[in-house]
Amino acid sequence: MKVFFSVGEPSGDLHTARLIQELKRLDPDLDTTGLGGPKMREAGCRLHYQLTDLAIVGLFRVLPALGTFYRVFQLAKAALKSERPDVVVLVDFPGFNWHIAAAAKTLGIPVVYYLPPQLWAWAPWRIQKVRRTIDLVLCALPFEFDWYQSRGVRAVFVGSPFFDDVAEHEHDPVVSTTLARQAADGDRLIAVLPGSRRHEVLNNFPIQIDVLRLLARDVPDTRFLIANLHEKHRALCAELLAKEPPLPEGTRVDFFVGKTSEILSAGEVVLMKSGSVSLEVMARQKPAVVVYKITWALRILRTMFVTCRYITLPNLIAGREVIPEYTPVHRGPGVAQALANHLKTWLTQPLERARMAGELRALHAATHVAGASRAAATEIFRLVSSRAGTPLPAGVGPNVTPVPLNSNRSAA
Repeated sequence: MKVFFSVGEPSGDLHTARLIQELKRLDPDLDTTGLGGPKMREAGCRLHYQLTDLAIVGLFRVLPALGTFYRVFQLAKAALKSERPDVVVLVDFPGFNWHIAAAAKTLGIPVVYYLPPQLWAWAPWRIQKVRRTIDLVLCALPFEFDWYQSRGVRAVFVGSPFFDDVAEHEHDPVVSTTLARQAADGDRLIAVLPGSRRHEVLNNFPIQIDVLRLLARDVPDTRFLIANLHEKHRALCAELLAKEPPLPEGTRVDFFVGKTSEILSAGEVVLMKSGSVSLEVMARQKPAVVVYKITWALRILRTMFVTCRYITLPNLIAGREVIPEYTPVHRGPGVAQALANHLKTWLTQPLERARMAGELRALHAATHVAGASRAAATEIFRLVSSRAGTPLPAGVGPNVTPVPLNSNRSAA
């Protein structure tokens, strides 16, 4: 079988690499090509372009890159015509992937959307594009499955690959041992996640530095663990920290690259920006607070187009604010103090920390379905085989799609 992927996010690159491994387990002769990132290349996918290098959001950031996006699209369209894959699999990145879907449909190639765009959160009228161009949506979240299915889209709930990542991730023994020793010596370890994009780091880390200053002043023996996706993000965080007034004397700040899981596992509490990693925070049952700085323009657009109350996935799943979240327009002492107050409460009041961890544990238990990547691979093979009239690979069993435990919840 030939599969063409279009993946534009670093997290999608990781999940797609896992998906490729599961597809190859079912078909060792699988041929994979497309647009993606380094993890996919390591898994054996021949990339026409490293699309994750263009992982940018926001109209004013996208505009300067429109020429590049157009050239990549033309490259992908030519590849689809020449390679004629059996299926195109899209992962997130809707602004670009709608065009890939349309090109594939013009050629009569079936299209699967894995980890689909959050239409239930904003601009839901885009469901018309899904109906026109997508043959199957593979949903990671229970309410997402309900939302798509209720709107006439063929959807299957496969679960979130983030939970498999948590269960299967092999921690760096050196980092884990070092952090465990620090905790045993009495350090209060605080995980800090500034973001996986440059503009997220620039917007959110200065506010997080304000929070670090307050906690270092009020809670003894704090040690801050900064999780960076890339070395360039580590350098940017270090630069931003150096430009700020000095933190209280004796404050300990450690930077880590590519060790987010180790940091989340070791940290008592988490200061983070919103994103898919909040599912790992939920799975590890870590009390967390979210900050995501936005512009005035985005705040206005949010009132016009956003259809849900929350930005954090565990809150969306629960239908209430389990993880406190803040979306300030300006950096100011009020926001930093509010964030610090939550973290201080959990650090100094064990019963409150245990209560918060218990809420996350219950939410995870009601959401988690193991084997998301394997389920997604199975559904892709099932779709291709049904359309081509060919037998399923030996490893594909009967259609027993897992039913979400809380599938009666609606995102709206």
